[in-house]
Amino acid sequence: MTGTARKVVIIGGGLSGLSAAFYARKYYREAGIQPDIILVEKDKCLGGKIETLHRDGFVIEKGPDSFLARKTVMSELAQELEIDHELVTTNPNAKKTYILQRGKLHPMPAGLVLGIPTELKPFLKSGLVTFGGKMRAMLDYIIPPRRSTEDESLGELIERRLGTEVLENMTEPLLAGIYAGDMRKISLQATFPQFGEAERRYGSLIRGMTLGRKPAETHTGTQKSAFLTFRKGLQSIVHALIHELHDVEQRTGTGAAAINIRGGADLASPAPESGGSPRYEVVLDNGERLPADDVYVTVQNFAAAGLLRPHADVSPLDDVNYVSVANVVMAFAKKDIVTEYDGSGFLVPRKEGRNITACTWTSTKWLHTSPDDRVLLRCYVGRSGDEQNVELPDEALTELVLKDLKEIMGIAVRPIFTEITRLKHSMPQYPVGHPARIAGLRSELGRKLPGVYAFGAGYDGIGMPDCIKQAKLTAESAAGLLKRTPEPEAVLK
Repeated sequence: MTGTARKVVIIGGGLSGLSAAFYARKYYREAGIQPDIILVEKDKCLGGKIETLHRDGFVIEKGPDSFLARKTVMSELAQELEIDHELVTTNPNAKKTYILQRGKLHPMPAGLVLGIPTELKPFLKSGLVTFGGKMRAMLDYIIPPRRSTEDESLGELIERRLGTEVLENMTEPLLAGIYAGDMRKISLQATFPQFGEAERRYGSLIRGMTLGRKPAETHTGTQKSAFLTFRKGLQSIVHALIHELHDVEQRTGTGAAAINIRGGADLASPAPESGGSPRYEVVLDNGERLPADDVYVTVQNFAAAGLLRPHADVSPLDDVNYVSVANVVMAFAKKDIVTEYDGSGFLVPRKEGRNITACTWTSTKWLHTSPDDRVLLRCYVGRSGDEQNVELPDEALTELVLKDLKEIMGIAVRPIFTEITRLKHSMPQYPVGHPARIAGLRSELGRKLPGVYAFGAGYDGIGMPDCIKQAKLTAESAAGLLKRTPEPEAVLK
């Protein structure tokens, strides 16, 4: 298929869409195909939820603030974009994380891996769980394991193995905080399938996570760090992708309204004949129609469902609820703060009934984000079943956050400034059974709409590396299908 041209339309200009454009261009070319790529985004800016603000010497993330170093696909993309030298690690002296318990901050015990205790001595000394709760957790060593691979909720497994106290006081604030979700509703298989594997293999969650755990930290240069970001902010990777994709048509301010099958289109083969008419057309909000051989749908599930509903059963997309959250970033003069920060921040269990769900001591965790005489704090508001405060006016939301900071950390001064970002419908909640249902949807798309692919944060992982990985694997797979398809002349012979 050397020299074959192929029209590709990518719907959505967040990190998933930009990564899809980057890898589609790369892998199609390697397969001998010349892609003509158009990326469409309804917002005026590309990058989705990633947005960095530079203000008064601060580096402020209005969306996500870092990524897991052990998920190396994002660092690898940074290397391909030649910006890996801009990666920075967390402050090695700020490794502690605290959890609020009865109004007081307790350090997370050493050996806590994804909220699971793997070192018994620190766990048994911790003030986060009562003596009775610790004894209940130890029953994990003798309770018979569940051998079924059928999906269940994340909270159900933790509570069954370790008890309610460990669930509510340790694992819930850590794991549910990642998804702003309800542990008793989120799918185990879609979030932490390794927990189920540990139980089945070792008969105990603690034993399994202890014996099977891998180092949580990743080397970057001479430094170890569990998390990474860019010196000038996460928007660096967005800007680098936009610059690199100079030969990709990038349309902003208009989204996709429909995906139509063109009259007479042959859907039996993943690769139409060279020079043949494209099989699909993507109808834009402005009425324009874009012909397409391949369509990458990277928008949120509820938007993707509207595009795919005429062609497939989209109930797996409809079943994914999206939670709205807010980030409240506050800057203070260091001289006005009495608390000495010796960690990265604290998490707030749902049962504490606070307005904030967590607080990152940003200027301590990331030394590049603040002038030396300033302190930068980032507070999180909103989670599943508790979203009402996200929509409050700025002044009211600021007062609620300051109330919590005063009561928890003793901060009684007004911030120098406050930056509030509302991320509406930003946190997908994977229901029990989600992975199997998404696999079924993709199988149906493969049969009914070959060349149409759907992925993003609402499918196989919400983290930025997860989105990049999905885009990379999808583009590589699509290019492989095209490369393996024989030329018409070869078939005739």
